[in-house]
Amino acid sequence: MKRRRKTAATVGGAAVLASIAALVAVGGPANAEQSRASGSGPEALLQQQAVLHQVSGKLAPSPAQAGRWIADGKLMVAVTTQQEAAKVQQAGATPKLVNRSQAQLDALFVKVDKIATADRGKGLQSWGIDPVSNKVVVKVRGAYGGLRGLGDGVQVVQVSTTYKQQAGEVHPGDPWWPGSETYCSVGFPATDAQGNKHFVTAGHCTNDANQAAYGAIGQANRLGTSNVGGSRSINAREGDMGVVAVTESGWTLSPNVNTWGSPAVTVSGTADAIVGDAVCHSGNTAPKWECGTVTAVNQSINYGNVTIDGLSTTNACSQGGDSGGAWLRGSEAVGLHSGGNSSCVSGDSGNSIFQPVREALTKWNLTLLTGAPDPGGDDEAPTTPGNVRSTGTTSDSVSLAWDASTDNTAVTGYEVYNGSALATSVTGTTATVSGLTADTSYSFTIRAKDAAGNKSQASSAVTARTQPGGPGGGRTFANGTDFPIRDFQTVVSPIRSTATGKTASQLKVTVEGNHTCLEDLNISLVSPSGRWYYLQRTGGAICHPLPASKTYTLTPTGTENAAGTWNLRIGDNGPGDTGALTNWSITL
Repeated sequence: MKRRRKTAATVGGAAVLASIAALVAVGGPANAEQSRASGSGPEALLQQQAVLHQVSGKLAPSPAQAGRWIADGKLMVAVTTQQEAAKVQQAGATPKLVNRSQAQLDALFVKVDKIATADRGKGLQSWGIDPVSNKVVVKVRGAYGGLRGLGDGVQVVQVSTTYKQQAGEVHPGDPWWPGSETYCSVGFPATDAQGNKHFVTAGHCTNDANQAAYGAIGQANRLGTSNVGGSRSINAREGDMGVVAVTESGWTLSPNVNTWGSPAVTVSGTADAIVGDAVCHSGNTAPKWECGTVTAVNQSINYGNVTIDGLSTTNACSQGGDSGGAWLRGSEAVGLHSGGNSSCVSGDSGNSIFQPVREALTKWNLTLLTGAPDPGGDDEAPTTPGNVRSTGTTSDSVSLAWDASTDNTAVTGYEVYNGSALATSVTGTTATVSGLTADTSYSFTIRAKDAAGNKSQASSAVTARTQPGGPGGGRTFANGTDFPIRDFQTVVSPIRSTATGKTASQLKVTVEGNHTCLEDLNISLVSPSGRWYYLQRTGGAICHPLPASKTYTLTPTGTENAAGTWNLRIGDNGPGDTGALTNWSITL
């Protein structure tokens, strides 16, 4: 089979620098010359962006903050008090005094989302919080008065475009063909706990279960299978993401992003984008490699046939066929291409849309393929993970947690060993090992690793025993993995049900944990079929703590099969809160 020739790759990427140079030089040659003279060229811009994200990471959230973004080379933070402004300035960021707090914006968004979801057929394009204007911005085609009465905190913007889901070695940005359909693009290669090869891409490209995936047009050069088992694709409110298993002999994975003629960008890790970030994407439709700026995050996008939450928009152009392709911030993976305007509109803030990639990797427990060690030579291993402990067991799984390791550069992940065998790889400090035998004792150790491939010594072993299995398999399943609940992030905790037949007419979901403000949480259940059930929505002026154990009862829509992966999602939509999900269970 024909394969592409490998190209020399550089971390940071000459292609990224060249493309960012075009952004720096907006305004003509005079601006470009001024940028070079002041040391604010493309390489400096990427370095500056990395520094601003470090500042953001160290700045503690607060109820007096209302969003963050990058503008004019500064990290901007919306604040509601002079005292918070002083703290932000001291941390190295630039405060902007605004009228509405994050809690007020969240409450407005809940009202808008309820109306917009019901009225999405009336020309609504997207809706979400804009930290720059300190408003909930709703984009709509034509006249629309459904949001009158919500006050000046809601801004309706008229648009003329329509959003659409754009329909050798496996590189990010390469084309692939789902069956006999039109082509999509590769997102990012990844591996599972057993070392099997995959790549993540758009959910609307992988909607057909067990569909053959090809590397050439005309159903030629098969590379694997899309949406294996029918459980590896989502194109609903939860997101637009899917997985293709690379199973055919001769195909290998590469972390080098296809930049279509320029030196490849070697993927170094993952990141979450914020407004103002400079980003680039690779896809299979000309001009194939394009760059721009993130204009909004965590948006609800109405594609006409489906509304999807949690997406990001940019002003970079894209075309049909780019779907599923790779979005990067420097050399870090940030997203999978979801869609965009039906035709590119110069300077439009919603030209392109992407699905955050971390959610896809977490959902299917995949490890992103990253680049080879820096030739400069980092040979220092991370410290050994400490305090390894079991946080919960079922009849076929053990949940583990440990204290984070440190490294001279950065820890990129952890390997979990069941005895001497690698059981799973994760990026955080918790993991669940599944597929175990009931009423059996197991011994687990953890090793940390960094971007250069250095691995720590194995941790001290922890022993855990699975629970006895009930006859015929029980109808209650649990996940005892600890997940921290952080400001403006979403926790996704899976449970794999082996129960047979249909679910009961009523389901019981018990959530255990702690959080300082229940009113800031969106808690939802996603069934194996992709149906979305809201258990708790954000809203309320006064915070109450999440009870140590809270049980929800729900009635399934239509009929649901009990078997498969059920996902509990907890989204924190307010600042200054702390908490953790410690366990949850579902009775089917």
